[in-house]
Amino acid sequence: MDQLQPRTVTRLLLDWRNGDQAALDQLLPLVYQELHRRAMIFMSRERPGHTLQPTALINEVYLRLVDEGQMVWEDRNDFFAVCANLMRQILVDVARARMAAKRGGGRQEPLEEAMSVSQNPDAELIALDEALSALSALNARQGRVVVLRYFGGLTVEETAKALNVSPETVKRDWKLAKVWLFRELNRKAVDREIEK
Repeated sequence: MDQLQPRTVTRLLLDWRNGDQAALDQLLPLVYQELHRRAMIFMSRERPGHTLQPTALINEVYLRLVDEGQMVWEDRNDFFAVCANLMRQILVDVARARMAAKRGGGRQEPLEEAMSVSQNPDAELIALDEALSALSALNARQGRVVVLRYFGGLTVEETAKALNVSPETVKRDWKLAKVWLFRELNRKAVDREIEK
């Protein structure tokens, strides 16, 4: 992205937020490539043969952005953070729907392992979402760091800018959040094994 584009994107986002629908038409071509890159990151963590493709995920995000209408963002980074969170919510909704259709459960594993080698990725995504919600209730910033880094694919520097903190703070929060999530997912897995 050239130096002018981030400012242009921010201006168009603010115009759109303030009710200028024409700004959305100008905005989409500028953000599509970045949204597609982030959607591909999300989908790379999904089970093989997932019915939702990156383009469809972006379309769902767009529909939710338009439907919600009251989404608030301050700048380009905040917009991409909102989109990353919407992508996560969409994938969790899809996983919950599949789980409800199957009426099944599954074992749970730690963060990266659960999302990459699981035999039941729907259950793992739901478990991760629940653990992430619990973490966010305890420490909202750590929860946002996980959403931005793991789900959104942001770098440490991009995450720091989006959260208005130092890169060192992001690194510390990322490390602590991964440890907390690892322990929480393992605790739930042990609890499920005991219940069997």
